[in-house]
Amino acid sequence: MDKFIFINAVILIAAFLMLLFAFFLQTVNTKNKLYNKLFSYFLILSVFDISSLFTGKYIEVGLNFEVFRMTVSLLILPLFYLYIKAVCYSDFRLKPKHLLLALPFFTANLVLIPRFYLSSMVDIIYINEHFKKMFEIRFFYLLRELQYVFYMLAIFKILKKYKAIYSENHTNLNSSSYHWLFQMTVFFLVAHSFLVFRFFLTYTNYNLLLNWSHVIVSICALIISCWFVLKALRNPELFKSIDVYMIALNEEIESITFDEKPFDFQKSDEMTSQMDDVRTYILTNELYLEPSLTIRELSEQVAIPVRDLSLLINRHSNQHFFDFINEFRIEKAKQLIKDPANKKLTILEILYQVGFNSKSSFNTAFKKFTNQTPTAFRNKSL
Repeated sequence: MDKFIFINAVILIAAFLMLLFAFFLQTVNTKNKLYNKLFSYFLILSVFDISSLFTGKYIEVGLNFEVFRMTVSLLILPLFYLYIKAVCYSDFRLKPKHLLLALPFFTANLVLIPRFYLSSMVDIIYINEHFKKMFEIRFFYLLRELQYVFYMLAIFKILKKYKAIYSENHTNLNSSSYHWLFQMTVFFLVAHSFLVFRFFLTYTNYNLLLNWSHVIVSICALIISCWFVLKALRNPELFKSIDVYMIALNEEIESITFDEKPFDFQKSDEMTSQMDDVRTYILTNELYLEPSLTIRELSEQVAIPVRDLSLLINRHSNQHFFDFINEFRIEKAKQLIKDPANKKLTILEILYQVGFNSKSSFNTAFKKFTNQTPTAFRNKSL
């Protein structure tokens, strides 16, 4: 099969899958539609961007159209950034200030107006011969790379904060949304690195390698589009957001001045009494058996603000909420393992009974609090 036909067939399939997925995201009925819409716009612009690999072969497109399509790539990362924020933070809303994210796009187009958008036929001939050496194009490429570095750093910072807050306020660390976003970001990082390499190839005489790079790009586009669709099918309830106003506990503690005394936590007797009440309430109602228990839910039941409860647990037990609740679960697991009546219960059955939902997280927590594995503990107890 001719390489040109193969590349365009693969790109067309990938584009169709992405557009189909974008349509699904626009029409699916969910509680929070914002991140679905943002991701669908991201997919649509990505399709528009990769269409440069085949449209010129089928139809004659003007210089203005090609230049505009090139600058549209400056809107892709801002959309992905907003999508990341919308997934991570349940209270995230689009605001007028977010229009500033499109500033590189408008700047690039303003720079390109005089010699590109307003070019004559004579100018077009010159542009075709000196395209990559022109100041405007080099400015565009530099702007795009600077934008890419900025957004990658911003996105990884958001994901790091998301993971920290999620682990401090939830008892279940199986955050599929974090893994999905992290994997996707890393994939885009690798893909962009390849595209940069391919860009430098255009300035060399390695035409064969450059031609094969087109094949690799088209196959990657198809793989990622299939991955998006399969991910959506296998994980319909993919996202778990956190409160946009939450901050990590270490940031919370650093922000407290000496004069601030939430629930007077500096008074050790009162703090100990409140901590005892919280522990008693958790044990009496066996709240730790709930796999998806969050600090917000516990806060509502013990009538202590989330911020104060988080600080109370951290200051009194030197633990995050995740470890605090897991300690109750491990104690319950030890009781079940020691009980001769539960001799026939497997470790897997026990971990589900005490509130864990994965063997790896149970083994990690058990070893952390007992310095031995559940199996070793059972062997010594029998």
